[in-house]
Amino acid sequence: MDKLTEIMAWKRREIAPLVRPVSLGELAALNARLPAPPSFAAALRRADGKTAVIAEIKRRSPSAGAIAENASAPAQARRYQSAASAMSVLTDHKYFGGTLDDLRAVAAALRGGDSEVTSDKWQVAGDEAGGAPCPPIIRKDFMVHPVQVAEAREAGAGAILIIVRALDDGEIETLHAAARAAGLDALFEIHHEDELARALRHGARIIGVNNRDLSVFKTDLALSERLIPQFPRDVIAVSESGIFTGADAARVRAAGAHAVLVGEALMKARDPAALIRELNG
Repeated sequence: MDKLTEIMAWKRREIAPLVRPVSLGELAALNARLPAPPSFAAALRRADGKTAVIAEIKRRSPSAGAIAENASAPAQARRYQSAASAMSVLTDHKYFGGTLDDLRAVAAALRGGDSEVTSDKWQVAGDEAGGAPCPPIIRKDFMVHPVQVAEAREAGAGAILIIVRALDDGEIETLHAAARAAGLDALFEIHHEDELARALRHGARIIGVNNRDLSVFKTDLALSERLIPQFPRDVIAVSESGIFTGADAARVRAAGAHAVLVGEALMKARDPAALIRELNG
């Protein structure tokens, strides 16, 4: 059994007690009740043409082991906030050390420290935080059921992750429809040409190339260089994993990436905002 298969099998067991019917109508009502988060998709196309950075909060991973086991998610978010275009919060605990409470805490921190979601908090958070922008957040987890989409929306996310390789077409369709109903963007993650074709068939507007093969955890930026030029021009291209320096970001930007998702390097950086600016180009 490869690592991704192992993780997905665990995730399905983990969420089994939470699974219940979640209709698109319920998700739409949830979306109407909660304030609209900042747009994840819009944040990834910078007006200045520079590389957008999705700054990730990640305590550990199967490939890197312990990265920053005791890191405070909201404190790390504040370190990113002045420079990041968007943020990614890992909410899987078993393999990455994250929780859904991390997402809630980060969303509250970006709203200026207010833990209560009200109709205007996202719009004024930048001013309340001393002028710092209020970047959108993606819930980074192994999504398999709409109940996780509802959790993400309630916790303050603006997007979810859909790992194409890990799901059948019915599951992808269900998750994507759930995200749309809940007012969330979806980042479709791929690793091969056939997964790109599947993502496009499902109407993906944001596609991320994971440069790390999740079956063996080998990383190669050449994968982004091969796959991103095959994206339609209207699709937002993200390069994920294996990006540590400005040169790495420039390399995938030259291939057509609008954004990079960076976790380990930023978690270890003494000044993550300075590294984000280096990655911007």
